[in-house]
Amino acid sequence: MSGQGPVKRVRSLHQKKFREAEGRFLVQGRKLVEELLRSGLGVEAIYATADVAAALGAPDVTVLPPHDLERMGTFEHGNELVAVVRTPAAEPPRLPGPGGLVLALDGIADPGNLGTLVRIADWFGAAEVWCSLDSVEAYNPKCVQASMGSLFRVPVRPTDLAATLTQAVAAGVHVHHAEASGTDVFQAALERPAVLVLGSESHGISADVRRVPGRSIAIPAAGGAESLNVAAAAAALCMEFLRRR
Repeated sequence: MSGQGPVKRVRSLHQKKFREAEGRFLVQGRKLVEELLRSGLGVEAIYATADVAAALGAPDVTVLPPHDLERMGTFEHGNELVAVVRTPAAEPPRLPGPGGLVLALDGIADPGNLGTLVRIADWFGAAEVWCSLDSVEAYNPKCVQASMGSLFRVPVRPTDLAATLTQAVAAGVHVHHAEASGTDVFQAALERPAVLVLGSESHGISADVRRVPGRSIAIPAAGGAESLNVAAAAAALCMEFLRRR
């Protein structure tokens, strides 16, 4: 069948304003769509080439010609499977329970980094990811792809980060700021329930968030690199949190 109507609609979801207006986002590629179908999220439509639709074996897949799929997807090439998904309803952040861990991300601008951070949160058992309101949108196609399905399992909560962290401290949650000037993480007390705060790639943790009471922790360096990518730093710190659990 021709996909002129679906093509236009799906292409509009490449843009944030249309994703937000419609409450829909895109999931692309076989691996992620297979994860999506196991996740329980609300799938509105799936579009695929004939070969991919047969291999997927899912009901209600709309078969379109390859040239339509290429126009629908956001990959440079190889667009063969695109799903339109209902965005989960927004909920306020939930404080971590006893022994729990949350990642709090302050001003993350790169969607690939955010997606990787969600994947790291999933790997190390963090219950949620809190994002400052100036962070990139979690349903950006690059973020969805980089999360490799973890976005379907780990809630991402946009929030006034300083205010939410202040509430967490008042409730007895331990806040840990990841900063180069902090205490060596191998020597620091990593108490739970915990929130690990990581700053933007360019500017670090903002002044408002830094003013929230907490412990500043750092990854010790043995070489000459000036800094670590935020996702690499998150993985290193989360590994130590997990080791100490």
